[in-house]
Amino acid sequence: MAKKETVKSFVLRVDAETMEAIEKWAADEFRSTNGQLQWIIAEALRKSGRMKKKRNQSAEEKE
Repeated sequence: MAKKETVKSFVLRVDAETMEAIEKWAADEFRSTNGQLQWIIAEALRKSGRMKKKRNQSAEEKE
């Protein structure tokens, strides 16, 4: 049986300038704003050593 992934929701408040920058970055990367925020958080966690890298990441994602 496959492990079921749990997703938790929460409210995040950011100023308008930051939100505009995130939305632009997300569009540049062909991601939703939510997807971009998830990616930013996951990258920060991996780089700080607080979250393990996934095995099936492409070489580009590992950089």
